[in-house]
Amino acid sequence: TTERQPEERSYLKWLFMYLLLLSEKRGPYVTGMSWLKEDGSHSIFKRPIRAVEFVKERQFVDVISQVDGNTTWLAGHTRWPTRGAVEVVSNAQPLRASRIVGCHNGTILNADALFGRFNFPRFAEVDSEIIFRMADDTLRGGCIDIPVLKERLAYCRGQMSAVLASKLDAKTVVIIKGNMPLELRYHPEYEVVVYASDPRYLDVAVPPDLGWEHVETKPKTIITFHCDDLPHFDSVPFTLAGLR
Repeated sequence: TTERQPEERSYLKWLFMYLLLLSEKRGPYVTGMSWLKEDGSHSIFKRPIRAVEFVKERQFVDVISQVDGNTTWLAGHTRWPTRGAVEVVSNAQPLRASRIVGCHNGTILNADALFGRFNFPRFAEVDSEIIFRMADDTLRGGCIDIPVLKERLAYCRGQMSAVLASKLDAKTVVIIKGNMPLELRYHPEYEVVVYASDPRYLDVAVPPDLGWEHVETKPKTIITFHCDDLPHFDSVPFTLAGLR
């Protein structure tokens, strides 16, 4: 929000960096970050290095310094590769698939078959891209069509939790909480939702005694947040192939 004070933005940037460093244990091979703004502009920076080295990079400082009152989403990712060479930057996350920017935790076992089935373009070796191509293909008026996305996700076989947004609807953030861990916290004063793949990181970085509240969500749901109506969200169940 543009009403957020400079010291609040500084704290939230520090918090983002702290959570990124805590998350290094889950992926010490590649680190990435991205922001998205109300006008649909975005930036992605990623390197095949540990988070502790990533945050020392001059470009990291340059990218995070551009986070301002118009920023709607700031995402970080640390990678433990299952598919795709770690030295190839296009395999790192966050990923952009046309008008969608997102991060995924898990492995889609039948991603190659789904790329063929739907005849989607592909720029990376990683299976994660199929989720964001599916989301991009659902866009209606720039917005992710949740019922159609739900139908597409039912074709996916494997493990999945993901966070994504459309550049054409940048104030809406979609969270796919599947069969991989993903936890959320909300702070009423800062009016911000933070997430991590391990609740222990949130317990350390955003404890309840500092005003952070647990956001109750269920596995195998698609959750939609709008920046102007936090902490409320819409939630619909979905299934993955083999998990019906």
